[in-house]
Amino acid sequence: MVAAAETTLQGLLEGTKQYQVPLYQRTYSWQDHQLERLWEDIVRLAEDRAENPKTTHFIGSLVLAPSPDNGPAGVVEFLVVDGQQRLTTLSILLCAIRDHRVANEGDEHRDRLTDQYLINKWTPARRLKLVPTQADLDAYLACVDSSVQAGGGEVGAAYQFFRDRLAEPAVAAQVQRLEEAVIFGLAVVSVIAHADDNVYRIFESLNNTGLKLTQADLLRNYLFMRLPNRSKAVYDAHWLPLQKRLSSVEMETLFWLDLVHRDARITQGDTYARQQARLDRLGTEDEIEAEVRRFARLGALLEVILHPEKEQDPDVRFRLERLHAWGTTTVYPVLLHLLDRRSLGTATSVQVASAMRYVESFLVRRLLIGRATANINRNLLSIVTEMDKDLPVDQAVHAYLSAGRKYYATDADVRHAVRSLPFYTNGRASQRTLVLRWLEESYDSKEPVSLAKLTIEHVLPQSMSPEWQRMLAADLKPHENVVEVHDALKHTLGNLTLTGYNVELGNSPFAVKRVQLAKSGLRLTRDIVACERWGRPQIYDRADALAERIINQWPGPTAQAVDQSEVRWDLMEAALAALPAGSWTTYGDLAALIGNAPQPVGNRLRTVPVPNAHRVLQAEGTIAAGFRWPDGRTDDPVAVLRAEGVLFDQHGRADQTQRIDLDELAQLTGLAPDEVPRRLPRPRPGEGQSRADRFAEQLGVLQDKAVAEATLTLLDRWSEMGGTLLHGGGAETSCFLMARERGHRDGDIWPMTLYPSGKVEVVFQHLASRLPFDDVALREQFRQRLNQLPGVSIAAAKLALRPGFPLTVLADSTAAAALVEHLQWFYEQAHLSEGTDEQLTV
Repeated sequence: MVAAAETTLQGLLEGTKQYQVPLYQRTYSWQDHQLERLWEDIVRLAEDRAENPKTTHFIGSLVLAPSPDNGPAGVVEFLVVDGQQRLTTLSILLCAIRDHRVANEGDEHRDRLTDQYLINKWTPARRLKLVPTQADLDAYLACVDSSVQAGGGEVGAAYQFFRDRLAEPAVAAQVQRLEEAVIFGLAVVSVIAHADDNVYRIFESLNNTGLKLTQADLLRNYLFMRLPNRSKAVYDAHWLPLQKRLSSVEMETLFWLDLVHRDARITQGDTYARQQARLDRLGTEDEIEAEVRRFARLGALLEVILHPEKEQDPDVRFRLERLHAWGTTTVYPVLLHLLDRRSLGTATSVQVASAMRYVESFLVRRLLIGRATANINRNLLSIVTEMDKDLPVDQAVHAYLSAGRKYYATDADVRHAVRSLPFYTNGRASQRTLVLRWLEESYDSKEPVSLAKLTIEHVLPQSMSPEWQRMLAADLKPHENVVEVHDALKHTLGNLTLTGYNVELGNSPFAVKRVQLAKSGLRLTRDIVACERWGRPQIYDRADALAERIINQWPGPTAQAVDQSEVRWDLMEAALAALPAGSWTTYGDLAALIGNAPQPVGNRLRTVPVPNAHRVLQAEGTIAAGFRWPDGRTDDPVAVLRAEGVLFDQHGRADQTQRIDLDELAQLTGLAPDEVPRRLPRPRPGEGQSRADRFAEQLGVLQDKAVAEATLTLLDRWSEMGGTLLHGGGAETSCFLMARERGHRDGDIWPMTLYPSGKVEVVFQHLASRLPFDDVALREQFRQRLNQLPGVSIAAAKLALRPGFPLTVLADSTAAAALVEHLQWFYEQAHLSEGTDEQLTV
């Protein structure tokens, strides 16, 4: 039986009371976007109360239970079952208001607010009105006591957030109204459970959907519910250190990894339910305490995986650093198992490092043959449960990865792939860069070069100048054309290197690139610089040399493994199936995508039924002379394409703006993942140039003054309408126009990315998964708006891709003004779903 009543913060905190946040509650975790929404609600409430002092604003419920502890007489004590995040935030806000008023008005506000709402002045044993979790206690005490230490952790960050808002000039005149709005105007429903109710069960029923608490939070709560007599001692000795080592998300990963060691099929979404079912079989507090101790031990090992610099053995640390840089969590189960085996004395550091090298080789070789993601989760998650337990751990890992069809590329596979496959479109961009960095490191140069800021450079550029066309033409065989040879070569590993001059090099002639690359000091570029020209023979020679270095650096599968090289017809069919109506591609584009030649592609399309084969044309946009429908149809392919929306000129050539090129085919098939912006901490003084400054500097170097100024003006207009700017971390510093940032309830969203080298990329591919632009009609409306700009022509067939237009469009002031209007429309569409009085959640 429960009692519920509406009250205010005044009603909750006045009088001699104490609200204790139980051990099983998570630590304080509100972020800026939640604090911002609360602050906006309070400012609006203060304004409304100026006209009607009785106005209130409902912010949710608070579920309480009588405390089982016997406190001093006269103190009413409660456990906070639900709503502790909200109650803690409001208490921190009162501390901030008090300290602001003391600093600006006088010391009389200190005792008034502290004694009335923050402490029980006459009951030292129960001094705090709110007692947060142990992990937050010191930071919260610093806020209550106005300590100079206020500012630590999430509690301190929230305190500083409110101090900053209160210091804004527009707020200074209404602090009294804001204080009254917080204390008297925020309405809360207080729900008080019966003394005999099972508090944890109430808590679990409120939160077990996973919408409010993580599965790690729920599991912690369950464990300490099972420790009624020793909870504080176990929490202080084992759980609190674990909680300090790992974030909430990392702890959830730990509990999932513990389950995967038993059953590789368990998903992270099942973590809490499966762990609870396992722990339900334990009957005593000793057994539960042993589980907490075991989790703490495994947590220390996971901390090493997440922070390899903490590993003592240099060889193990080196391999951990590399696998950590690779960026896939699916290696965590085997890494945790290996470190656990070592800690238990059943494996040595030498064996552990060797096993990790096989895992790294497996990942690198799969990337090289274009199989980076094929069944990767299943293969890696199953190592621990399926490897031979009778072999030393490194041999067991090697044997498991080599068996069956896991695409652990043989040496022959590697040699073929390095020559033929478009390395630049495979896997993640960060992983491709890593492979090149690791190759550079393999030379063991006595004068190592800093690789952190280097990016991938195409020696044969992605866009050919007439000089490059002439160089390639010198090596053509009969029936070949320059465009198809260029597409086949440009993204292969033999044509790629690392440079810090990527933006400056562009599509410069080879003679210019050669001089610039000679300055870098990279061993990877020496065989390029040694060449007098750069055509197909030179690219093949370098590819063959790199293949042998790869084979020596990353060991292949066991001798029993079979050669798994094959033509990626499946990839070609996937690309054609995704090719939208109203578009076309070429035999050369498809051939380059799968690492083959145009003629075999054409032969297969004539003999094997494949979706949308009629959308494959010659490079100039004409139907191939030998085209025929494999199923015997007699339709005119040009008529079919016209009916689908492809435009042809008077010479029978398809519109080149509707062509889906190699890079866009890679986007369609998921080989070229979308770049995602991340907000990173601003550099501290002395830490170097900010990314925003670097973007502006590159823009000024690479664009003429009119284009650079127009671009920066566009960014200013975007910020004025409410958008924010985030910047990429590559050598060419991109700029994302963020309409919503990460953490927004509808997810982050941006309409376009700007590149100093001259491209405005419209991210339709990204928008397709973001509200409200997951509606294709809205994306189409945005495309049509952009196509009104002079110099912009985006084909309707590219609504699933990331097409672009040149920055030079902005040099036309009329076009720039129109683009601002279209972006204003986009921003408004991105925020249409936001209400004005949404309820905040815990």
